Amino acid sequence: MAIRVAVDIGGTFTDLVSLNEETGEITEEKAHTTPRNYARGVLNSIDQSGLSLEEASYFVHGTTVVINALTEKKGAKTALITTRGFRDVLEIGRSRRPDMYNYYFSKPEPFVRRAFRFEVTERLNNEGEVVTPLAEEELEDIIKTCRDEGVEALAVCFLHSYANPEHEKRCQEIIQEKLPGISITISSDLIRELREFERTSTTVLNAYVQPVTGSYLNTLEDELDNIGLKINPHAMQSNGGSATFSMARKTPINLVESGPVGGVIAGKVLGDIIGEENVITFDIGGTTAKTSLISRGELKVTKDYKVEETPRFPGYPIKLPVVDIIEIGNGGGSIAWVDDVGSLQVGPESAGAEPGPACYNQGGMQPTLTDANLVAGRINPDNFLGGDFEVSLEQAHKSLEEIASEFNISIKEAALGIIKRANSNMMNALKLISVRRGYDPREFVMVGQGGNGAVMGPELGKELRVNKIIIPPRPATFSAFGMLMTDLRQDRIQTQIMSLADCDLAKINSIYQQLENEARDVYFQQGIKDQDLLFIRSADIRYTGQEHTVQTPVESGKITDQELKSIREKFDQLHHNYYTFNLPESQAEFVNLNLTAYATVSKPELSRASDDGSLEKAYSGTRAILFNEFGAQESKVYQRQHLPVATSINGPLAVEESKSVTIIDPEQKLEVDQYGNLIITSRSDIR
Repeated sequence: MAIRVAVDIGGTFTDLVSLNEETGEITEEKAHTTPRNYARGVLNSIDQSGLSLEEASYFVHGTTVVINALTEKKGAKTALITTRGFRDVLEIGRSRRPDMYNYYFSKPEPFVRRAFRFEVTERLNNEGEVVTPLAEEELEDIIKTCRDEGVEALAVCFLHSYANPEHEKRCQEIIQEKLPGISITISSDLIRELREFERTSTTVLNAYVQPVTGSYLNTLEDELDNIGLKINPHAMQSNGGSATFSMARKTPINLVESGPVGGVIAGKVLGDIIGEENVITFDIGGTTAKTSLISRGELKVTKDYKVEETPRFPGYPIKLPVVDIIEIGNGGGSIAWVDDVGSLQVGPESAGAEPGPACYNQGGMQPTLTDANLVAGRINPDNFLGGDFEVSLEQAHKSLEEIASEFNISIKEAALGIIKRANSNMMNALKLISVRRGYDPREFVMVGQGGNGAVMGPELGKELRVNKIIIPPRPATFSAFGMLMTDLRQDRIQTQIMSLADCDLAKINSIYQQLENEARDVYFQQGIKDQDLLFIRSADIRYTGQEHTVQTPVESGKITDQELKSIREKFDQLHHNYYTFNLPESQAEFVNLNLTAYATVSKPELSRASDDGSLEKAYSGTRAILFNEFGAQESKVYQRQHLPVATSINGPLAVEESKSVTIIDPEQKLEVDQYGNLIITSRSDIR
């Protein structure tokens, strides 16, 4: 027997999904996340599942270690070595301000203090030609200072090193010789793309998280080995692919959105299977709510990701491909509070896994969204996590007393107020990913996932006016399931500014071939065969004089004059699609040549739902549920595992399953499709 295993660390719970490759059986498990030692939560989830890792043929892991280290500022003591005169690039940043009328605005504080930003004499031009040789002797004092000050990680980013890594590689050799064992990141190994500030920021952030991520992955790998894992474990990357732990240790910044990406992948796969190419994924976990958009079957990937970006804070840029996800601090554990002007707020502070919401009865006293949903009757206290975890309705009531007293309302009205406030925050995120980017939600379906996605997704999807809301089987662990669907992936980029009209085709072809060879070599070292590799090319192109570019597909194989003409036509068409105009008579130029290299792995298939259920068997009674628009409604309750295919039921109702519950209001109806998905739409009989 062979099994495939995915484990995803969340803010409150650590999720595990496994697939038996012989029988197709899928199992899920949830264990409490253990912030003091994340590896313990992973091991607990495996232990609770009863799996034997000796039978694992594939193991993939999504982790929050990188994003937590960045947001909590708990990375390594880091130094930066850069070209003389560019010491303050991190501090200068960009002149753009997200909130131009904020008189109290201050720029983000760099992750490297100025005292640890060192300059060295060297210079390349933008073609990669040496203008000033590297002054190797200047590194001696820098290395001594780093040693004396206990620096744990070094970032090296020289001007124009994307065009020629010679100086950076020599600097790395000298440092490794003088400071053996220190963590070093050189920008040319990470990102070969112009834009000095973003490139420096990315390099520094990678260096900052490299020791803590390496330590975590080493510990986890050793523990997995101790309990019988015989294969190389993989880590989920932010670009939608996976990488071996050994690769992840070298470039941990690629794990910055490691966990949430799995849910987007799963949403795309589900859309492909049921024939929906326009999908909005909405994942509500214990700490955050995440949403992403898939248009015409394509994931949206951005190279303009920023850590901690908000409408008032510019964040820290990471110039690497990241699946485009909007994330807000609202989830089941988000704490409700009253601000200085007397307004009710929910989040971003969370009760997390320790102590957790008040209803967990583990010492938490502050009211959370989970407590509110429990009081509102949306969550059954006797069936929380399938009855495996006991919660206290009494403690949930007590936690809401202060909010109720503040506004002179009942406990249940306070619970509904918290739910409405959280809905408002989440609706803003959904509009940011859709309406405000020019997409019509009525042309999309929403896939609700995460522990609270099924609870709140139907209500939010109705307000957003999506075509339908889909709650997949096992929504609470759907993100981990998505990780089983991922291929290994590398993204390689090389800046090469060159006019399309008179470009050097031999050089363009040579760069693409070099990028393919580099990716192929990495995969070959992992024992991956050539027939399992897939290379996809693209180019960032702009009209001459423009600042920003349009990513344009490029066919594989040798680029000829005819192919160059086709590339130009595609660029003009895409530019018109994005900006409603193009300039076919104007000159255009290459800026970056991009290669995505996949190593394909076998994937599980969604099995069709069994048709041996019945409404009578699924029905388990009624309970009063508070709805935003309709108040308390006596609602039928069904057990999902017994619902038959092609079922159609009008709301209000609740559909319970082992790790989640789906709430459907009186103006909605539920249908069950052939794969066991819950399809929620508006009732036609009351329109």
